[in-house]
Amino acid sequence: MSRIAVVLFNLGGPDSPAAVKPFLFNLFNDAAIIGAPQPIRWALAKLISGRRAPVAQGIYARIGGRSPLLPETEAQARALEAQLGPDTRVFIAMRYWHPFTAEAAAAVKAWNPDKIVLLPLYPQFSTTTTQSSLKCWHQAAAKVGLTTRTETICCYPTEAGMIQGFAEGVAAGLAEASKTGPARVLFSAHGLPKRVVERGDPYPGHVAKTAAAVAEVAGAADWVICFQSRVGPLEWIGPSLDVELERAAADRVAVVVVPIAFVSEHSETLVELDIEYRHRADKLGLPAYVRVPAIGCHPAFIAGLAGLVRNSESCGGLACIDSGHGRICRERP
Repeated sequence: MSRIAVVLFNLGGPDSPAAVKPFLFNLFNDAAIIGAPQPIRWALAKLISGRRAPVAQGIYARIGGRSPLLPETEAQARALEAQLGPDTRVFIAMRYWHPFTAEAAAAVKAWNPDKIVLLPLYPQFSTTTTQSSLKCWHQAAAKVGLTTRTETICCYPTEAGMIQGFAEGVAAGLAEASKTGPARVLFSAHGLPKRVVERGDPYPGHVAKTAAAVAEVAGAADWVICFQSRVGPLEWIGPSLDVELERAAADRVAVVVVPIAFVSEHSETLVELDIEYRHRADKLGLPAYVRVPAIGCHPAFIAGLAGLVRNSESCGGLACIDSGHGRICRERP
């Protein structure tokens, strides 16, 4: 039997208070995040990470001082291995903190698989996430001399198992919120600066496809897409989650908040959604604020990922299950 290495990509998160500042530096030193040339980008990253570290440390202090993203991803990796069988091993490559992509590439080379499947845990493609992670992988693989045949799953915004998992959460959330009267589903995704989208990033369109598919399966009639996690002075895509909470309050409807672009719990869900936006909803007097959990290890989602891995070879080495997304997410970084 062929040995298959599956590499799961995610952004990563600090594993201690001391790791917050270097994690932020790695984030802002990425050309996909700040496009300035070096050494200007390095200097900006040092400045921004130094200023933001105390605030970020306070955020992580509210959830135990560290990000839960790595243990959540490890659980997904083990669940995926169980689906794919003993000849498959799943590795984790984080973009901005351990285990770094270089560590994953070295581990894959040492295991010596017959084939590698690259699987970003970003269902919706963005140059700031998927493309950045895949570019980093190709650089790391070249550095360790990894030449194994490689297939890439670039995006899967309407993968059926993922949609089913999200829809079950939405249906349960609606059942709870509707006890107070009419309820609206708010599909919340991490935002992007408008200039990134204007350069052709397909992320908002992918988010829209995911949300529409989930709403249809869940039977949600009243729903909207919104964006969270805005930072800095740039103009970001909208509407913001703040604005949609205010509109829901004016309409006197409860809300079901769904982290539609996050497949794992982390600070944006556990702090922003569960604490900060819930507090905002309470102050606005919303009838109910129900937050749907991240999809995590939902069996349908894991089965869907396993299907993507099994079918990757039939897609010519660079797979996307949705053909209406625009060209950028089909291009190898």
